[in-house]
Amino acid sequence: MVVPRLPPIQIHNAELRSQLRPTYTATDLHSICHWLHQRGTLQFPTYANGLFPAATVTDQTRYTGYDAVWVRDTVHIAQAHWVTGQGAIAIRAMQTLMQHFVQQLPQFDAIIHGQVDPADHYRRPAVKFVGDTLAPLPQPWPHAQNDALGYFLWLYCRLAQAKALVVDTAALEVLNRFPAYLQRIQYWQDADNGHWEEAAKVEASSLGAVVAGLQQLLALAQQQPQVADRCAPKAIAPLIAQGQAALSAILPAECVQPQHPRPTDAALLFLIYPLGVVPEAMAQQIVDNVTTHLLGDYGIKRYLGDSYWCADYPDKLAEADRTAEVSTTMAHRDRLLTPGEEAQWCVFDPIVSVIYGTWFQQRGQAEDRDRQLYYLNRSLGQITGTDHNQPPHCCPELYYLRQGRYVPNDTTPLLWTQANLMTALDSLAQTLES
Repeated sequence: MVVPRLPPIQIHNAELRSQLRPTYTATDLHSICHWLHQRGTLQFPTYANGLFPAATVTDQTRYTGYDAVWVRDTVHIAQAHWVTGQGAIAIRAMQTLMQHFVQQLPQFDAIIHGQVDPADHYRRPAVKFVGDTLAPLPQPWPHAQNDALGYFLWLYCRLAQAKALVVDTAALEVLNRFPAYLQRIQYWQDADNGHWEEAAKVEASSLGAVVAGLQQLLALAQQQPQVADRCAPKAIAPLIAQGQAALSAILPAECVQPQHPRPTDAALLFLIYPLGVVPEAMAQQIVDNVTTHLLGDYGIKRYLGDSYWCADYPDKLAEADRTAEVSTTMAHRDRLLTPGEEAQWCVFDPIVSVIYGTWFQQRGQAEDRDRQLYYLNRSLGQITGTDHNQPPHCCPELYYLRQGRYVPNDTTPLLWTQANLMTALDSLAQTLES
């Protein structure tokens, strides 16, 4: 295998430059964490109910709609707090997400009982909503995002297995609906809108998230009799098998449908971490594909041909259109993209760092440790400086081309990026202890 050239690390914050090292001691790592803490880089604004907005927004960036809550983002953020020893934050967020899904029981039941066509993506259980009230969004949204449901089921059941959460009667009713709902929509062949909320297709990243969630639900049912009584393990196991078979037929690609071919997508990284739903050989193939085909100088592309925040995006679209849902109108936005000018995202480098860190802790190979450090330093380098029209010391959603220069987009800071960076720093601390 030809090892691709690793781009030089771009460091956007001049203050942080002196902190970065090709290798780190525990003292070095403590110094970086202290620097980040002093500047609020890893502060997570939280609604009173424990949920997280997708981003910290201002009057100027409120048009993005990122003050809403996404189930997917919230689970990733809660997971990061859980693994870094901040369990109370994770538990509260997941408890409130469960309250949200209790309110969504009518949506589950309408589809389960055939009263709503699953093809109506706008009437599926909501995976994005008003954060502080749990109210529906004021505008239609494509909620056919099976990955979000899988993430929720995965983390909630893990916390319940750890006895961090008590599964009460209302929660049992929600857990009971998941197998029936996933069977009704035939999730193993369901064309959903996926991680990126775009054109519907059968996506490996969604399938894997649901498989991971069902696996944890099965484990919880085997551990706790009251869960088994409401969520029969005999009904869950076949659903897992169907998802695994479909996943194996697609990986290492994201989608193999002729009308939506996608040889790789960075969302597949989440099947490795945090979900742990693919074997090591496949995990290595996914990482190799992403780092060979999607790695840029400033971040990692979601996929080739991604038109979201393509070059000079604000000059091509009015504010109201920049973050509008495009599940049925992708062709219009895709015409804005010149191939090779896709945005480069900041949520992925820290995940790649964690993956290599996990491999080093398991295998003890120096190359894995070196890659862990390289991708962590890329993540730290993405923190904003003072030379952009964005607040300094923040974790952006992405960098995009603006008048020939890569700059962070308006969704800065993005809490999902912060969460992944926090996890990567914790993973390095574990490496230094090993």
